[in-house]
Amino acid sequence: MTATALEEGARGLTEVEAEGLLGRYGPNELGLRKSESAFREFLALCANPLVLILIAAAVTSALMGEAANASIILAIVLMSLALNLRQSYRSRKAVETLRRQVAPMATVLRDGKWRDIERDRLVVADVIRLSAGDLVPADAELIEAQDLHVQEAALTGESLPVEKCASPGHGEGAGPGGSVGSVFLGTSVASGTGIARIFATGKQTAFGAIAERLAARPPETEFERGMRGFSRLIAQTVILLVLFIFLVLIVIRHASFESFLFAIAVAVGLTPEFLPMITSVTLAQGAVRMSRRQVIVKHLSAMQNLGSMDVLCSDKTGTLTTGVLTLESHVDLWGRPSEPTLLLGYLNSLYGSDVMLSAADAVLRKGGAAPLDAAILRQGSVSADGFRKLSVMPFDFERRRSTVVLERGGRRILITKGAPESVLEICSHCDRDGETAPLNEDLRAIFHEEFHRQAGEGLRTLAVASRDADSQSSYTTRDERDLTFSGFLTFVDPPRAEAAAAIRALREDGVEVKVLTGDSELVTTHLWMELGMPAPSVVLGTEMASMTDSALGHIAERTNIFARVSPAQKNRILLALKQRGHVAGFLGDGINDAPSLHCADVGISVSNATDVARDAAEVILTAPGLDVLHGGILEGRKAFGNMMKYLLMGTSSNFGNMLSMAAASVFLPFLPMTAAQVLLNNFLYDLAQVTIPTDHVDESFTRKPRRWDIRLIRDFMVWIGPISSLYDFITFYVLRQMLHAGEAEFHTGWFVESLATQTLVLFVIRTAGNPLRSRPSAALTATTLLIAMVGAVLPFVHPVAANLGFVPLPLRFYVFLVAATVTYLGFVELAKRRLFRRF
Repeated sequence: MTATALEEGARGLTEVEAEGLLGRYGPNELGLRKSESAFREFLALCANPLVLILIAAAVTSALMGEAANASIILAIVLMSLALNLRQSYRSRKAVETLRRQVAPMATVLRDGKWRDIERDRLVVADVIRLSAGDLVPADAELIEAQDLHVQEAALTGESLPVEKCASPGHGEGAGPGGSVGSVFLGTSVASGTGIARIFATGKQTAFGAIAERLAARPPETEFERGMRGFSRLIAQTVILLVLFIFLVLIVIRHASFESFLFAIAVAVGLTPEFLPMITSVTLAQGAVRMSRRQVIVKHLSAMQNLGSMDVLCSDKTGTLTTGVLTLESHVDLWGRPSEPTLLLGYLNSLYGSDVMLSAADAVLRKGGAAPLDAAILRQGSVSADGFRKLSVMPFDFERRRSTVVLERGGRRILITKGAPESVLEICSHCDRDGETAPLNEDLRAIFHEEFHRQAGEGLRTLAVASRDADSQSSYTTRDERDLTFSGFLTFVDPPRAEAAAAIRALREDGVEVKVLTGDSELVTTHLWMELGMPAPSVVLGTEMASMTDSALGHIAERTNIFARVSPAQKNRILLALKQRGHVAGFLGDGINDAPSLHCADVGISVSNATDVARDAAEVILTAPGLDVLHGGILEGRKAFGNMMKYLLMGTSSNFGNMLSMAAASVFLPFLPMTAAQVLLNNFLYDLAQVTIPTDHVDESFTRKPRRWDIRLIRDFMVWIGPISSLYDFITFYVLRQMLHAGEAEFHTGWFVESLATQTLVLFVIRTAGNPLRSRPSAALTATTLLIAMVGAVLPFVHPVAANLGFVPLPLRFYVFLVAATVTYLGFVELAKRRLFRRF
């Protein structure tokens, strides 16, 4: 609700007027959409195709009397759904945290009197009063301002407080960072006082727009896209095979119920029912390893997204830099070191601000009220003993400088510090090697040359000047005249020591770093070059305004630095990169970063970020720096690598077995296995792979981003599966023609052979390299060999074997089994190498 015009003066509203506006437009709340009930979210998660298949598998197992198998499948499904519901809970929690960020109370002028009321009862045209420490309760245009500085970092990312002044008629409509005459919901007053008239409340504020985007469902991530594609592949394959087998059996045997149960059992056999558990355990173990690297994963799916990430968008402050302004130099007009300049600047900072205390250590304890002053006061070598403060003319927007008058030993001195242009205009002389010289045009030209040189190097600059002060009772800004220019103080947010190496390491491992900042292009470009990076391509926020989304996506791929960009533009960049097929990560720490954290494939924040940013992020760095994130990315790739082993193993082996069953059901006079034997075979096979999360991952796998590749899974299924079927057919021939096996012997022989080959082949498929050189983990070796052994001896365990329909097999069969298994693994190794070369 935006005001169309401001009333004259600052009389404020009456309670009657305010109540009328409140009834018309509603309370000053963010207007976030209500979260769905937990039951609705549960039903939505159950609609996932893979979940439906698993539930059908569990029901079928129960109908066939396999209660244990049904219970295991359902437990796995419920565990997976619980993890997803927890993610939804995190999203709701982020929204609620966002609600709590705004001020609950506000000082407003009603009926001609100032009073404190609940923030949600503010309306457009209300007049509010602000002072140091207040949170701004709505978007408002300033009517009065005195030394008002507002901390807008949460909305704009700019670390320094922003100077504000009354600018009637020019504040409304400008966003954070774009108007010195407006204040915005969610920001805080660092110093000074102000009176403002509200022009937007609730969801119409800049903060409300962020909240609205945060409440919306985030775009689909790489993990979700991959899981959806895999589920579709499995569902299509299952449906085709089940229909084929069922129709063939109906035609041949005319036993509809038995045929139906067998067809469904085949479908269950093809379904990777342990996938949710394998995925959860794999990612959870990876999360534990990542926590040791100071990377906390809130949502397990974020690990795979982290490993798939090929573009990282990040602010520079606190990531590429330390986030703490440091005094870089104190120089004279010619750029030579100047101790007098440092002393004068130190005295001005120590005594010159109304928000600072009388001692430097007290100033520093206040923490960030004036970062430039704090940087000066960290110079412990400067002595300010004996000075007494007589007067202060604090910084204001018009003058852009601050002045103090001090006395020591009977001598009074006036010291001014501020923006170089504003200090220059009140100087008539300059300090030249300890002597005073007139500030002529040549010296002014040198001043501008030195100032622009510093700006080109990415430095923030203050100028310092002074003069002897007359003895008088009071001082005003009119005494800021005829000063002697002393020199410049330059400041830098230094690059992190490890930043350059971390960027190079990320690039070597396939992750391109892009800087998205609200700061100037000069400062950011200088920092980039200081990190040893090649000359960057730079795009400004103003240039983005005229670009279409498709054009932006094309340009974003080739751009290293986006400078002077707004939070909304950061969102556009992320979406444009995602539309171009990139897996985009975003690293941010402010309220303004929450929408970008929300829409990125993986949102990354730091432990000292705002609550909203931490809740919106999926990955939290407990230590700053890209090197920490790089370690987390490698762990994410390892976790994804182990998950892919299960997918490649399960789909290829199971598909081969199902093809064999489909073919055997046509030519054999009996079913190739009973439904119970099919389910047991599949259960034992999956049980052998529960230790996959402990396995080692090839170093080559972690050297570049890894993404879901449904084509690779499909081709593994199509190529490796038939090899498995070929050996099944050889087994059929040996059992029927050479061993003259009856129905029970056939069931037993194929069960043993199928279980042995499809479990032991894990040693081949688990690595893209030579399986003799890449050793599996001890746990994986143990479970795989144990399950293969269980399958071999199960026919001899009389009570169990009799119930399952198994009978003992002759020694000749086991000789064949060894030869078949060894040659099968050799053929799979050849096919695997060819497939991995293609992909």
